[in-house]
Amino acid sequence: MPDRIHLTVATVVEKDDRYLMVKETKFGRQMINQPAGHVEPGEDILRAAVRETLEETGWDVSISGFLGISTYYAKSNGVTYYRMSFVARAINFNSESELDSDIDCALWMSLEEIEAEKHRLRSEMVLGCIEDYRAGRIFPLEIFRNEL
Repeated sequence: MPDRIHLTVATVVEKDDRYLMVKETKFGRQMINQPAGHVEPGEDILRAAVRETLEETGWDVSISGFLGISTYYAKSNGVTYYRMSFVARAINFNSESELDSDIDCALWMSLEEIEAEKHRLRSEMVLGCIEDYRAGRIFPLEIFRNEL
């Protein structure tokens, strides 16, 4: 059963009233998501969030807060996703960085643009994270006790 449980990380990155998002094609359909991906075995969770953001967008980020844990059951593949979402600050764009092969593009979107594309969001967790961020429901990173 462990192969049906996945730990993922995601980042909410805001700059100039726009959010860093990715367009990705999954199951033959283009969807919109935050930079997100799987935590690798033995990997520090905070480092995973930084790594996934860089691999999917080309942006170096600094994690500044924790938004919480969300769960999502994907009927399409029978997997339960446990998503740890973080607030991150954009530091530097790496123009030479190659995006993950399953990412169509990275882009900055306003909240209005994201809401208008609600039907294309990867899951309900995408907008939920932004709503938590906008409401200031951000936990300090000191709650993490990393030993990796």
